[in-house]
Amino acid sequence: MNIRLKTLIRPALSLFVLLSLVTGLLYPLLVTAIAGSAFPQQASGSLVERDGKPVGSLLIGQNFSDPKYFWGRPSATGPQPNNASASGGSNLGPNNPALIDAVSARIAALKAADPENRLPVPVELVTASASGLDPEISPAAAAYQLARVAKARTLSPAQLAALVERYTQPRQFGVLGEARVNVLALNLALDQMQAAH
Repeated sequence: MNIRLKTLIRPALSLFVLLSLVTGLLYPLLVTAIAGSAFPQQASGSLVERDGKPVGSLLIGQNFSDPKYFWGRPSATGPQPNNASASGGSNLGPNNPALIDAVSARIAALKAADPENRLPVPVELVTASASGLDPEISPAAAAYQLARVAKARTLSPAQLAALVERYTQPRQFGVLGEARVNVLALNLALDQMQAAH
């Protein structure tokens, strides 16, 4: 019985150690190396740097609240907005009083920042995405904010519309998703454009 047990345990332990090395060490190292060489920016978090310092990631929304910037989608993460370690939706249903109050407050903030704007408020400016970290808005949501940002920066709405158009990404492969604008990239380009003048 003892010899039989040894003959069963030794191969099982050897296989356990071998598979642990292959799946727990070699495979992750190989995938990381391939990702780092084939997709270096995405593998490093799609970080954006200005003057050698990281200012954000193209994959995670940021909380812009100054009227001179385009605002992104609200964040569902807490206690800090756009906290990647707490990614997830609020899971509040459309009849939930907390969601209704939050949306009403967001609409009020948008209207207070631009009282002359009579356009309908795009839904993504008042509701969070499923991840709570969405870094992009629709071209319609950017167009809704054009007048406010142009006024705050003393730029013409036409100049701003051209910038939004330049930073609008089409549907992926022409069919997947919707056209979108990365808010961080747009705001950084806006700062750069104004610094150049």
